[in-house]
Amino acid sequence: MSNKVKIAIDAMSGENAPEKIIEGIKISLNSNKENFFYLYGDENLLKKKISENKLLNEHCEIINTKDIILDDESPLAAAKRGKESSMWKAIECLKEKKAHISLSAGNTGALLVISRLLLPTIDGISKPALAALWPNKNYMSVVLDLGANIEFNEKNLLDFASMGASLFISLFESDSPKVALLNVGLEETKGHDILKKTYTALKSNKIKNFNFCGYIEGNHIMDGDIDVIVTDGFTGNVALKTAEGTANFITKGLKKSLNKFSILFSYKALRKFKEKLDPRKYNGAIFLGLENPVVKSHGGTDSIGFAHSINVCNKIVKADLIKKIKSNLITVDG
Repeated sequence: MSNKVKIAIDAMSGENAPEKIIEGIKISLNSNKENFFYLYGDENLLKKKISENKLLNEHCEIINTKDIILDDESPLAAAKRGKESSMWKAIECLKEKKAHISLSAGNTGALLVISRLLLPTIDGISKPALAALWPNKNYMSVVLDLGANIEFNEKNLLDFASMGASLFISLFESDSPKVALLNVGLEETKGHDILKKTYTALKSNKIKNFNFCGYIEGNHIMDGDIDVIVTDGFTGNVALKTAEGTANFITKGLKKSLNKFSILFSYKALRKFKEKLDPRKYNGAIFLGLENPVVKSHGGTDSIGFAHSINVCNKIVKADLIKKIKSNLITVDG
């Protein structure tokens, strides 16, 4: 077991938990048996779910917890009363160095606050960021920050660039990803002062683990020309929700507009399009900047989506993401 990737899972959070959590683990084990899972939750309930499956029994250990953090609970309230919850204990497992990474499909705000309370930040990083995979014309991009930081400065954006590049390298084995700052224009004179200062610092950056490509506008995020898009948490969250809403609008609109005959003749093309926009393939946002990685699965995803987030956890640990981040941080002086 010493060679296993050890994942601490909050097994009680998210829609249809713990059923979809257990099923997601089962799906992931069918293709990858490198992981071992510490499941935090109701022991009696979890035992019933895994007792009849030999593979699950061999790759899971159940740790009983007494409480669950609710989806509509405020982050501060959850942090105050949630010390016996499945989410808290799954993150605490990292602090105790029992697991390599933690995964939860629960309350995002609570997860971020509890992670900050229990885990130290990487030396030199003042604000962690929430990063996620974003579909593009070619494959996927990494976008950050997606909501962890509403207030930010130049140093934060530089950290986001380093961390985002390190994550892309870890997930996709790229040598030098292309990084750009999200802005309202492509010219160097466009944007607010923090963006301009960040642009100057990245342009003169001596660390070469990524190629800085300047600015990118929102309508080009999905072109596939840029691997890592860097922005603040407010802008990133608005962009994410807009993209999710647009994708949902398009897929629903197509269903209503096409009749049975047109669907029949264009079935293959429609299937490829649907697969491209399938949010389950991009499930697994990563809280970057802490000494231990924490991954957030979408609460509403199904077992297939949860299995994808387990795959993200495996890649992050095996690629030694935290070490990559530490070795590629940029100073404000460039």
